Amino acid sequence: MANSPANPQARSLRRIALIVAVATALSKVAGLVRQQVIAAAFGVGAAYDAYNYAYVLPGFLLILLGGINGPFHSAMVSVLARRPREESAHVLAAINTIVGAGLIAVTVLLVLFADPLIDLVGPALDAERHRIAVLQLRWMAPMALFAGLIGLGFGALNAADVYWLPSVSPLLSSVAVIGGIGLLWWELGSRITQPSAAVVGGIVLAASTTVGAILQWLIQLPALSREGLNKLKLVWDWRDSGVREVLKVMGPATLSSGMLQINVFVSLFFASGMPAAAAGLGYANLLVQTPLGLISNALLVPLLPVYSRLTAPEDRPQLVSRIRQGLMLSNASMLPLGALMVALAGPIVALIYQRGAFDHSAAELVGQLLMAYGLGMPAYLARDVLVRVFYALGDANTPFRWSVAGIGLNAVFCWAFTGGPTPGWGLQLPMLNAGAAGLVLATVAVNLITTVGLLLALQAQLGVLPLRDWARDTALLLGAAVLGAAAAWVLADRVAWPAGLLGLLLRCGLASAMGTVIYGLGASLAGVPEARQMLASLQRRLPGRA
Repeated sequence: MANSPANPQARSLRRIALIVAVATALSKVAGLVRQQVIAAAFGVGAAYDAYNYAYVLPGFLLILLGGINGPFHSAMVSVLARRPREESAHVLAAINTIVGAGLIAVTVLLVLFADPLIDLVGPALDAERHRIAVLQLRWMAPMALFAGLIGLGFGALNAADVYWLPSVSPLLSSVAVIGGIGLLWWELGSRITQPSAAVVGGIVLAASTTVGAILQWLIQLPALSREGLNKLKLVWDWRDSGVREVLKVMGPATLSSGMLQINVFVSLFFASGMPAAAAGLGYANLLVQTPLGLISNALLVPLLPVYSRLTAPEDRPQLVSRIRQGLMLSNASMLPLGALMVALAGPIVALIYQRGAFDHSAAELVGQLLMAYGLGMPAYLARDVLVRVFYALGDANTPFRWSVAGIGLNAVFCWAFTGGPTPGWGLQLPMLNAGAAGLVLATVAVNLITTVGLLLALQAQLGVLPLRDWARDTALLLGAAVLGAAAAWVLADRVAWPAGLLGLLLRCGLASAMGTVIYGLGASLAGVPEARQMLASLQRRLPGRA
Protein backbone atom coordinates (compact mmCIF):
# COMPACT_ATOMS: atom_id res chain seq x y z
CA MET A 1 0.00 0.00 0.00
CA ALA A 2 1.20 3.50 -0.86
CA ASN A 3 0.39 4.85 2.56
CA SER A 4 1.65 1.95 4.64
CA PRO A 5 3.94 2.91 7.51
CA ALA A 6 6.47 0.44 6.11
CA ASN A 7 6.55 2.25 2.78
CA PRO A 8 9.76 4.34 2.40
CA GLN A 9 8.03 6.98 0.28
CA ALA A 10 5.30 7.42 2.89
CA ARG A 11 7.93 7.79 5.61
CA SER A 12 9.80 10.32 3.48
CA LEU A 13 6.65 12.36 2.90
CA ARG A 14 5.88 12.36 6.62
CA ARG A 15 9.43 13.44 7.43
CA ILE A 16 9.31 16.27 4.90
CA ALA A 17 5.87 17.31 6.12
CA LEU A 18 7.14 17.39 9.71
CA ILE A 19 10.18 19.50 8.78
CA VAL A 20 8.03 21.94 6.81
CA ALA A 21 5.37 22.05 9.54
CA VAL A 22 7.86 22.86 12.32
CA ALA A 23 9.64 25.51 10.24
CA THR A 24 6.38 27.05 9.08
CA ALA A 25 5.02 27.01 12.64
CA LEU A 26 8.00 29.05 13.82
CA SER A 27 7.44 31.53 10.99
CA LYS A 28 3.72 31.75 11.67
CA VAL A 29 4.21 32.27 15.40
CA ALA A 30 6.66 35.07 14.62
CA GLY A 31 4.12 36.50 12.17
CA LEU A 32 1.42 36.43 14.82
CA VAL A 33 3.70 38.20 17.31
CA ARG A 34 4.50 40.76 14.63
CA GLN A 35 0.81 41.41 14.08
CA GLN A 36 0.22 41.73 17.82
CA VAL A 37 2.99 44.33 18.02
CA ILE A 38 1.47 46.22 15.07
CA ALA A 39 -1.99 46.05 16.67
CA ALA A 40 -0.73 47.39 20.01
CA ALA A 41 1.22 50.20 18.31
CA PHE A 42 -1.18 51.30 15.57
CA GLY A 43 -4.59 49.65 16.15
CA VAL A 44 -6.78 50.35 13.13
CA GLY A 45 -5.39 53.88 12.77
CA ALA A 46 -4.10 55.71 9.69
CA ALA A 47 -0.56 54.24 9.64
CA TYR A 48 -1.65 50.61 9.44
CA ASP A 49 -4.77 51.28 7.39
CA ALA A 50 -2.62 53.05 4.77
CA TYR A 51 -0.02 50.28 4.97
CA ASN A 52 -2.58 47.74 3.76
CA TYR A 53 -3.03 49.75 0.56
CA ALA A 54 0.69 50.45 0.09
CA TYR A 55 1.52 46.77 0.68
CA VAL A 56 -0.90 45.57 -2.00
CA LEU A 57 1.56 45.69 -4.92
CA PRO A 58 4.89 44.82 -3.22
CA GLY A 59 3.13 42.31 -0.98
CA PHE A 60 1.34 40.91 -4.00
CA LEU A 61 4.72 40.35 -5.65
CA LEU A 62 6.27 38.90 -2.49
CA ILE A 63 3.42 36.39 -2.09
CA LEU A 64 3.03 35.75 -5.81
CA LEU A 65 6.69 35.42 -6.76
CA GLY A 66 8.50 34.74 -3.51
CA GLY A 67 5.99 32.63 -1.62
CA ILE A 68 6.30 28.93 -0.92
CA ASN A 69 3.92 27.19 -3.37
CA GLY A 70 3.82 30.35 -5.48
CA PRO A 71 4.24 30.11 -9.28
CA PHE A 72 8.01 30.78 -9.29
CA HIS A 73 8.57 28.24 -6.51
CA SER A 74 6.23 25.68 -8.10
CA ALA A 75 7.77 26.08 -11.57
CA MET A 76 11.29 25.56 -10.26
CA VAL A 77 10.32 22.48 -8.23
CA SER A 78 8.35 20.96 -11.12
CA VAL A 79 11.26 21.31 -13.57
CA LEU A 80 14.42 20.97 -11.43
CA ALA A 81 13.19 17.94 -9.46
CA ARG A 82 13.81 15.88 -12.60
CA ARG A 83 17.21 17.34 -13.56
CA PRO A 84 20.84 16.79 -12.41
CA ARG A 85 22.40 19.37 -10.06
CA GLU A 86 24.80 21.03 -12.52
CA GLU A 87 22.06 21.52 -15.07
CA SER A 88 19.79 22.91 -12.34
CA ALA A 89 22.45 25.48 -11.38
CA HIS A 90 22.62 26.73 -14.97
CA VAL A 91 18.83 26.96 -15.23
CA LEU A 92 18.59 28.88 -11.93
CA ALA A 93 21.29 31.37 -12.98
CA ALA A 94 19.59 31.99 -16.32
CA ILE A 95 16.12 32.41 -14.81
CA ASN A 96 17.53 34.72 -12.10
CA THR A 97 19.07 36.91 -14.80
CA ILE A 98 15.95 37.10 -16.94
CA VAL A 99 13.53 37.62 -14.08
CA GLY A 100 15.84 40.03 -12.22
CA ALA A 101 16.08 42.35 -15.22
CA GLY A 102 12.31 42.52 -15.51
CA LEU A 103 11.76 43.08 -11.79
CA ILE A 104 14.28 45.95 -11.63
CA ALA A 105 12.09 47.72 -14.17
CA VAL A 106 9.01 46.96 -12.03
CA THR A 107 10.75 48.44 -8.98
CA VAL A 108 11.46 51.70 -10.82
CA LEU A 109 7.85 51.91 -12.02
CA LEU A 110 6.52 51.45 -8.47
CA VAL A 111 8.65 54.35 -7.25
CA LEU A 112 7.73 56.70 -10.12
CA PHE A 113 4.01 55.95 -10.20
CA ALA A 114 3.29 55.41 -6.50
CA ASP A 115 0.74 58.25 -6.33
CA PRO A 116 -1.57 57.13 -9.17
CA LEU A 117 -1.22 53.50 -8.11
CA ILE A 118 -2.54 54.29 -4.63
CA ASP A 119 -5.39 56.22 -6.31
CA LEU A 120 -6.16 53.09 -8.30
CA VAL A 121 -6.15 50.72 -5.33
CA GLY A 122 -7.85 53.04 -2.81
CA PRO A 123 -9.92 55.62 -4.71
CA ALA A 124 -11.92 56.68 -1.64
CA LEU A 125 -8.99 57.08 0.82
CA ASP A 126 -8.82 60.33 2.74
CA ALA A 127 -5.89 62.70 2.11
CA GLU A 128 -3.84 61.61 5.14
CA ARG A 129 -4.08 57.90 4.40
CA HIS A 130 -3.33 58.51 0.74
CA ARG A 131 -0.18 60.52 1.53
CA ILE A 132 1.11 57.92 3.99
CA ALA A 133 0.37 55.07 1.56
CA VAL A 134 2.33 56.76 -1.25
CA LEU A 135 5.40 57.15 1.00
CA GLN A 136 5.10 53.55 2.15
CA LEU A 137 4.82 52.20 -1.40
CA ARG A 138 8.03 53.96 -2.43
CA TRP A 139 9.87 52.49 0.55
CA MET A 140 8.61 49.00 -0.26
CA ALA A 141 9.18 49.12 -4.05
CA PRO A 142 12.53 47.17 -3.90
CA MET A 143 10.58 44.17 -2.60
CA ALA A 144 9.57 43.53 -6.23
CA LEU A 145 13.12 42.49 -7.16
CA PHE A 146 13.83 40.46 -4.04
CA ALA A 147 10.47 38.68 -4.23
CA GLY A 148 11.38 37.02 -7.52
CA LEU A 149 14.85 36.03 -6.36
CA ILE A 150 13.43 34.57 -3.14
CA GLY A 151 10.87 32.40 -4.94
CA LEU A 152 13.33 31.09 -7.52
CA GLY A 153 16.02 30.27 -4.95
CA PHE A 154 13.69 28.53 -2.56
CA GLY A 155 12.13 26.53 -5.40
CA ALA A 156 15.60 25.32 -6.36
CA LEU A 157 16.33 24.38 -2.74
CA ASN A 158 13.10 22.38 -2.42
CA ALA A 159 13.93 20.57 -5.67
CA ALA A 160 17.24 19.65 -4.02
CA ASP A 161 15.34 18.28 -0.99
CA VAL A 162 16.19 21.25 1.25
CA TYR A 163 12.95 22.14 3.07
CA TRP A 164 13.79 23.74 6.41
CA LEU A 165 15.24 27.06 5.26
CA PRO A 166 12.55 28.09 2.74
CA SER A 167 9.78 27.42 5.27
CA VAL A 168 11.45 29.21 8.19
CA SER A 169 12.73 32.26 6.27
CA PRO A 170 9.55 34.41 6.65
CA LEU A 171 10.48 34.57 10.34
CA LEU A 172 13.21 37.06 9.36
CA SER A 173 10.64 39.40 7.86
CA SER A 174 8.60 39.36 11.08
CA VAL A 175 11.71 39.94 13.20
CA ALA A 176 12.64 42.94 11.03
CA VAL A 177 9.20 44.54 11.47
CA ILE A 178 9.14 43.87 15.22
CA GLY A 179 12.64 45.37 15.48
CA GLY A 180 11.62 48.45 13.51
CA ILE A 181 8.57 49.08 15.69
CA GLY A 182 10.71 48.46 18.78
CA LEU A 183 13.14 51.18 17.70
CA LEU A 184 10.22 53.51 16.98
CA TRP A 185 8.81 52.83 20.46
CA TRP A 186 12.26 53.52 21.93
CA GLU A 187 12.20 56.95 20.29
CA LEU A 188 8.55 57.94 20.74
CA GLY A 189 7.34 55.94 23.75
CA SER A 190 3.58 56.15 24.25
CA ARG A 191 3.35 58.85 21.55
CA ILE A 192 3.59 56.05 18.96
CA THR A 193 -0.18 55.50 19.29
CA GLN A 194 -1.03 59.17 18.67
CA PRO A 195 -2.29 60.37 15.25
CA SER A 196 0.62 62.83 15.01
CA ALA A 197 3.04 59.90 14.74
CA ALA A 198 1.18 58.23 11.87
CA VAL A 199 3.56 59.37 9.10
CA VAL A 200 6.75 58.38 10.91
CA GLY A 201 5.20 55.10 12.08
CA GLY A 202 4.01 54.32 8.57
CA ILE A 203 7.47 54.86 7.08
CA VAL A 204 9.15 52.70 9.74
CA LEU A 205 6.59 49.95 9.10
CA ALA A 206 7.29 50.04 5.35
CA ALA A 207 11.08 50.27 5.61
CA SER A 208 11.33 47.38 8.07
CA THR A 209 9.15 45.27 5.77
CA THR A 210 11.63 45.83 2.93
CA VAL A 211 14.57 44.96 5.20
CA GLY A 212 12.80 41.69 6.03
CA ALA A 213 12.52 40.78 2.34
CA ILE A 214 16.22 41.48 1.78
CA LEU A 215 17.11 39.22 4.72
CA GLN A 216 14.98 36.42 3.24
CA TRP A 217 17.04 36.59 0.05
CA LEU A 218 20.40 36.81 1.80
CA ILE A 219 19.76 33.77 4.01
CA GLN A 220 19.27 31.47 1.01
CA LEU A 221 22.64 32.24 -0.64
CA PRO A 222 24.85 30.03 1.62
CA ALA A 223 22.41 27.11 1.26
CA LEU A 224 22.40 27.43 -2.53
CA SER A 225 26.20 27.42 -2.50
CA ARG A 226 26.31 24.26 -0.39
CA GLU A 227 24.01 22.52 -2.88
CA GLY A 228 26.10 23.65 -5.85
CA LEU A 229 23.24 25.80 -7.18
CA ASN A 230 24.57 29.31 -6.63
CA LYS A 231 26.17 30.84 -9.73
CA LEU A 232 26.67 34.53 -8.92
CA LYS A 233 26.87 35.67 -12.53
CA LEU A 234 24.60 36.87 -15.31
CA VAL A 235 23.54 34.12 -17.68
CA TRP A 236 21.50 35.09 -20.74
CA ASP A 237 20.40 31.75 -22.10
CA TRP A 238 16.89 31.71 -23.55
CA ARG A 239 17.44 28.56 -25.59
CA ASP A 240 18.28 26.08 -22.83
CA SER A 241 15.56 23.41 -22.65
CA GLY A 242 15.30 23.70 -18.86
CA VAL A 243 14.96 27.49 -19.02
CA ARG A 244 12.23 27.18 -21.66
CA GLU A 245 10.41 24.59 -19.60
CA VAL A 246 10.51 26.76 -16.46
CA LEU A 247 9.24 29.78 -18.41
CA LYS A 248 6.52 27.66 -20.01
CA VAL A 249 5.16 26.71 -16.58
CA MET A 250 6.00 30.00 -14.88
CA GLY A 251 4.25 32.31 -17.33
CA PRO A 252 0.67 30.98 -17.12
CA ALA A 253 1.14 30.05 -13.45
CA THR A 254 2.16 33.62 -12.59
CA LEU A 255 -0.77 35.01 -14.51
CA SER A 256 -3.09 32.54 -12.80
CA SER A 257 -1.84 33.34 -9.31
CA GLY A 258 -1.77 37.01 -10.25
CA MET A 259 -5.44 36.86 -11.11
CA LEU A 260 -6.11 35.52 -7.62
CA GLN A 261 -4.17 38.41 -6.09
CA ILE A 262 -6.08 40.89 -8.23
CA ASN A 263 -9.07 39.84 -6.15
CA VAL A 264 -7.25 41.52 -3.24
CA PHE A 265 -7.16 44.73 -5.27
CA VAL A 266 -10.87 44.41 -5.96
CA SER A 267 -11.64 43.91 -2.25
CA LEU A 268 -9.55 46.93 -1.24
CA PHE A 269 -11.19 49.05 -3.93
CA PHE A 270 -14.56 48.40 -2.30
CA ALA A 271 -13.07 48.72 1.21
CA SER A 272 -11.51 52.16 0.57
CA GLY A 273 -14.74 53.94 1.50
CA MET A 274 -15.12 51.98 4.77
CA PRO A 275 -13.02 53.45 7.61
CA ALA A 276 -10.64 50.90 9.15
CA ALA A 277 -11.91 48.12 6.86
CA ALA A 278 -8.50 47.48 5.26
CA ALA A 279 -6.79 47.31 8.65
CA GLY A 280 -9.49 44.95 9.92
CA LEU A 281 -9.08 42.70 6.90
CA GLY A 282 -5.33 42.58 7.52
CA TYR A 283 -5.70 41.52 11.16
CA ALA A 284 -8.38 38.90 10.44
CA ASN A 285 -6.52 37.51 7.46
CA LEU A 286 -3.40 36.96 9.56
CA LEU A 287 -5.37 34.87 12.06
CA VAL A 288 -6.60 32.68 9.21
CA GLN A 289 -3.29 32.52 7.38
CA THR A 290 -1.39 31.35 10.47
CA PRO A 291 -2.93 27.84 10.61
CA LEU A 292 -3.73 27.83 6.89
CA GLY A 293 -0.15 28.58 5.88
CA LEU A 294 1.18 25.98 8.30
CA ILE A 295 -1.04 23.20 6.97
CA SER A 296 -0.73 24.35 3.37
CA ASN A 297 3.05 24.20 3.41
CA ALA A 298 3.15 20.90 5.31
CA LEU A 299 0.71 19.39 2.80
CA LEU A 300 1.65 20.93 -0.55
CA VAL A 301 5.44 21.17 -0.33
CA PRO A 302 6.00 17.39 -0.07
CA LEU A 303 3.14 16.51 -2.43
CA LEU A 304 4.10 18.76 -5.37
CA PRO A 305 7.23 16.75 -6.33
CA VAL A 306 5.17 13.55 -5.95
CA TYR A 307 2.51 14.85 -8.34
CA SER A 308 5.25 15.88 -10.79
CA ARG A 309 6.72 12.34 -10.80
CA LEU A 310 3.37 10.58 -11.37
CA THR A 311 2.34 12.09 -14.70
CA ALA A 312 2.99 9.01 -16.86
CA PRO A 313 -0.15 7.11 -17.99
CA GLU A 314 0.90 3.96 -16.11
CA ASP A 315 1.10 6.00 -12.87
CA ARG A 316 -2.47 7.32 -13.21
CA PRO A 317 -4.01 5.18 -10.40
CA GLN A 318 -1.32 6.27 -7.95
CA LEU A 319 -1.74 9.91 -9.03
CA VAL A 320 -5.49 9.72 -8.37
CA SER A 321 -4.78 8.20 -4.97
CA ARG A 322 -2.40 11.06 -4.14
CA ILE A 323 -4.92 13.66 -5.33
CA ARG A 324 -7.52 12.18 -3.00
CA GLN A 325 -4.96 12.13 -0.21
CA GLY A 326 -4.20 15.84 -0.71
CA LEU A 327 -7.86 16.85 -0.86
CA MET A 328 -9.03 14.73 2.05
CA LEU A 329 -6.18 15.75 4.31
CA SER A 330 -6.99 19.34 3.35
CA ASN A 331 -10.66 18.86 4.24
CA ALA A 332 -9.92 16.89 7.41
CA SER A 333 -7.81 19.77 8.75
CA MET A 334 -9.53 22.86 7.32
CA LEU A 335 -13.17 21.99 8.03
CA PRO A 336 -12.75 21.83 11.84
CA LEU A 337 -10.41 24.84 11.89
CA GLY A 338 -12.81 26.95 9.86
CA ALA A 339 -15.76 25.89 12.01
CA LEU A 340 -13.89 26.78 15.21
CA MET A 341 -12.97 30.18 13.73
CA VAL A 342 -16.66 30.87 13.20
CA ALA A 343 -17.69 29.62 16.65
CA LEU A 344 -14.94 31.36 18.66
CA ALA A 345 -14.19 34.45 16.56
CA GLY A 346 -14.96 36.97 19.32
CA PRO A 347 -12.82 35.50 22.12
CA ILE A 348 -9.98 34.62 19.71
CA VAL A 349 -9.69 38.22 18.49
CA ALA A 350 -9.92 39.60 22.03
CA LEU A 351 -7.22 37.19 23.22
CA ILE A 352 -4.78 37.88 20.38
CA TYR A 353 -5.21 41.59 19.69
CA GLN A 354 -7.23 43.54 22.26
CA ARG A 355 -4.60 45.66 24.01
CA GLY A 356 -2.93 49.04 23.54
CA ALA A 357 -4.42 50.94 20.59
CA PHE A 358 -6.57 47.95 19.61
CA ASP A 359 -9.84 48.62 21.47
CA HIS A 360 -13.21 46.85 21.82
CA SER A 361 -14.69 48.36 18.65
CA ALA A 362 -11.69 47.16 16.64
CA ALA A 363 -12.11 43.68 18.16
CA GLU A 364 -15.78 43.58 17.10
CA LEU A 365 -14.89 44.52 13.51
CA VAL A 366 -12.12 41.94 13.22
CA GLY A 367 -14.29 39.27 14.90
CA GLN A 368 -16.98 39.66 12.22
CA LEU A 369 -14.36 39.40 9.49
CA LEU A 370 -12.79 36.33 11.08
CA MET A 371 -16.14 34.52 11.07
CA ALA A 372 -16.49 35.20 7.36
CA TYR A 373 -12.93 34.04 6.66
CA GLY A 374 -13.53 30.82 8.62
CA LEU A 375 -16.30 29.82 6.23
CA GLY A 376 -13.89 29.83 3.30
CA MET A 377 -10.85 28.07 4.76
CA PRO A 378 -11.63 24.58 3.33
CA ALA A 379 -12.18 25.82 -0.22
CA TYR A 380 -9.04 27.97 -0.10
CA LEU A 381 -6.69 25.04 0.54
CA ALA A 382 -8.57 22.56 -1.66
CA ARG A 383 -8.25 24.96 -4.57
CA ASP A 384 -4.50 25.21 -3.99
CA VAL A 385 -4.18 21.40 -4.00
CA LEU A 386 -5.98 21.18 -7.35
CA VAL A 387 -3.93 24.00 -8.89
CA ARG A 388 -0.70 22.13 -8.01
CA VAL A 389 -2.04 18.99 -9.69
CA PHE A 390 -2.60 20.95 -12.91
CA TYR A 391 0.91 22.44 -12.69
CA ALA A 392 2.37 18.96 -12.27
CA LEU A 393 0.47 17.84 -15.37
CA GLY A 394 2.01 20.74 -17.31
CA ASP A 395 -1.35 22.52 -17.59
CA ALA A 396 -1.21 26.05 -16.19
CA ASN A 397 -3.89 27.32 -18.60
CA THR A 398 -6.88 25.75 -16.85
CA PRO A 399 -6.15 27.40 -13.46
CA PHE A 400 -5.48 30.66 -15.32
CA ARG A 401 -8.86 30.61 -17.05
CA TRP A 402 -10.65 29.95 -13.78
CA SER A 403 -8.69 32.72 -12.08
CA VAL A 404 -9.73 35.21 -14.76
CA ALA A 405 -13.35 34.18 -14.32
CA GLY A 406 -12.89 34.57 -10.56
CA ILE A 407 -11.97 38.25 -10.90
CA GLY A 408 -15.25 39.05 -12.59
CA LEU A 409 -17.20 36.99 -10.08
CA ASN A 410 -15.41 38.66 -7.17
CA ALA A 411 -16.27 42.14 -8.44
CA VAL A 412 -19.92 41.14 -8.84
CA PHE A 413 -20.09 39.56 -5.38
CA CYS A 414 -18.29 42.50 -3.73
CA TRP A 415 -20.79 44.90 -5.29
CA ALA A 416 -23.72 42.67 -4.31
CA PHE A 417 -22.54 42.20 -0.71
CA THR A 418 -21.42 45.79 -0.01
CA GLY A 419 -23.21 48.11 -2.43
CA GLY A 420 -20.01 49.83 -3.61
CA PRO A 421 -16.93 51.66 -2.28
CA THR A 422 -18.83 54.82 -1.33
CA PRO A 423 -22.45 55.59 -0.30
CA GLY A 424 -24.70 55.96 -3.29
CA TRP A 425 -22.26 54.21 -5.63
CA GLY A 426 -24.12 52.21 -8.23
CA LEU A 427 -27.23 50.20 -7.53
CA GLN A 428 -27.68 49.44 -3.84
CA LEU A 429 -28.76 46.02 -2.59
CA PRO A 430 -29.50 46.70 1.12
CA MET A 431 -30.68 43.15 1.82
CA LEU A 432 -27.19 41.89 1.01
CA ASN A 433 -25.14 44.78 2.42
CA ALA A 434 -22.80 43.06 4.89
CA GLY A 435 -20.20 45.84 5.06
CA ALA A 436 -16.56 44.78 5.31
CA ALA A 437 -17.58 41.16 6.02
CA GLY A 438 -19.28 41.17 2.61
CA LEU A 439 -15.86 41.53 0.97
CA VAL A 440 -14.69 38.33 2.67
CA LEU A 441 -17.90 36.51 1.77
CA ALA A 442 -17.36 37.50 -1.86
CA THR A 443 -13.91 35.88 -1.79
CA VAL A 444 -15.34 32.77 -0.13
CA ALA A 445 -17.96 32.43 -2.87
CA VAL A 446 -15.33 32.78 -5.60
CA ASN A 447 -13.08 30.16 -3.99
CA LEU A 448 -15.96 27.68 -3.70
CA ILE A 449 -16.95 28.11 -7.34
CA THR A 450 -13.33 27.91 -8.52
CA THR A 451 -12.69 24.73 -6.52
CA VAL A 452 -15.71 22.98 -8.02
CA GLY A 453 -14.76 24.16 -11.50
CA LEU A 454 -11.18 22.92 -11.20
CA LEU A 455 -12.34 19.58 -9.84
CA LEU A 456 -14.70 19.07 -12.79
CA ALA A 457 -11.96 20.12 -15.22
CA LEU A 458 -9.58 17.61 -13.66
CA GLN A 459 -12.24 14.93 -13.93
CA ALA A 460 -12.62 15.71 -17.63
CA GLN A 461 -8.85 15.52 -18.11
CA LEU A 462 -8.16 12.34 -16.12
CA GLY A 463 -11.57 10.69 -16.41
CA VAL A 464 -11.08 8.42 -13.40
CA LEU A 465 -11.91 10.53 -10.34
CA PRO A 466 -14.51 9.01 -7.94
CA LEU A 467 -16.06 12.40 -7.19
CA ARG A 468 -19.20 10.95 -5.58
CA ASP A 469 -17.15 9.07 -2.98
CA TRP A 470 -15.03 12.16 -2.31
CA ALA A 471 -18.13 14.32 -1.89
CA ARG A 472 -19.67 11.81 0.55
CA ASP A 473 -16.56 11.70 2.72
CA THR A 474 -16.29 15.51 2.66
CA ALA A 475 -19.92 15.80 3.80
CA LEU A 476 -19.23 13.42 6.69
CA LEU A 477 -16.23 15.49 7.77
CA LEU A 478 -18.31 18.66 7.50
CA GLY A 479 -20.96 17.19 9.79
CA ALA A 480 -18.33 16.26 12.37
CA ALA A 481 -16.84 19.77 12.16
CA VAL A 482 -20.23 21.42 12.70
CA LEU A 483 -20.88 19.26 15.77
CA GLY A 484 -17.48 20.12 17.21
CA ALA A 485 -17.94 23.84 16.56
CA ALA A 486 -21.42 23.83 18.13
CA ALA A 487 -20.03 22.23 21.29
CA ALA A 488 -17.19 24.77 21.39
CA TRP A 489 -19.61 27.69 21.01
CA VAL A 490 -21.87 26.44 23.81
CA LEU A 491 -18.92 26.03 26.17
CA ALA A 492 -17.44 29.43 25.28
CA ASP A 493 -20.68 31.40 25.24
CA ARG A 494 -22.85 29.79 27.89
CA VAL A 495 -20.32 29.35 30.70
CA ALA A 496 -19.25 32.19 33.00
CA TRP A 497 -15.51 32.63 32.51
CA PRO A 498 -13.09 34.72 34.61
CA ALA A 499 -12.36 38.22 33.34
CA GLY A 500 -9.02 39.26 31.90
CA LEU A 501 -6.35 37.53 29.86
CA LEU A 502 -6.43 34.30 31.87
CA GLY A 503 -10.19 33.98 31.39
CA LEU A 504 -9.85 34.48 27.62
CA LEU A 505 -7.04 31.95 27.48
CA LEU A 506 -9.10 29.35 29.35
CA ARG A 507 -12.20 30.12 27.31
CA CYS A 508 -10.46 29.75 23.93
CA GLY A 509 -8.28 26.82 24.97
CA LEU A 510 -10.91 24.64 26.61
CA ALA A 511 -13.62 25.40 24.06
CA SER A 512 -11.22 24.63 21.19
CA ALA A 513 -10.15 21.41 22.88
CA MET A 514 -13.77 20.36 23.40
CA GLY A 515 -14.63 21.11 19.76
CA THR A 516 -11.55 19.26 18.49
CA VAL A 517 -12.27 16.15 20.59
CA ILE A 518 -15.87 15.96 19.39
CA TYR A 519 -14.76 16.49 15.80
CA GLY A 520 -12.14 13.76 16.19
CA LEU A 521 -14.73 11.31 17.49
CA GLY A 522 -17.14 12.18 14.70
CA ALA A 523 -14.51 11.97 11.97
CA SER A 524 -13.27 8.64 13.30
CA LEU A 525 -16.78 7.19 13.38
CA ALA A 526 -17.39 8.50 9.85
CA GLY A 527 -14.70 6.11 8.63
CA VAL A 528 -12.85 8.54 6.33
CA PRO A 529 -9.41 6.88 5.94
CA GLU A 530 -7.38 10.09 5.76
CA ALA A 531 -9.07 11.49 8.87
CA ARG A 532 -8.36 8.30 10.79
CA GLN A 533 -4.79 8.41 9.52
CA MET A 534 -4.35 11.97 10.72
CA LEU A 535 -5.91 11.22 14.11
CA ALA A 536 -3.76 8.11 14.54
CA SER A 537 -0.65 10.12 13.74
CA LEU A 538 -1.67 12.73 16.31
CA GLN A 539 -2.41 10.04 18.89
CA ARG A 540 1.05 8.52 18.44
CA ARG A 541 2.59 11.87 19.28
CA LEU A 542 0.54 12.48 22.43
CA PRO A 543 2.41 11.95 25.72
CA GLY A 544 1.33 9.03 27.89
CA ARG A 545 -0.16 7.04 25.00
CA ALA A 546 -0.63 3.31 25.53
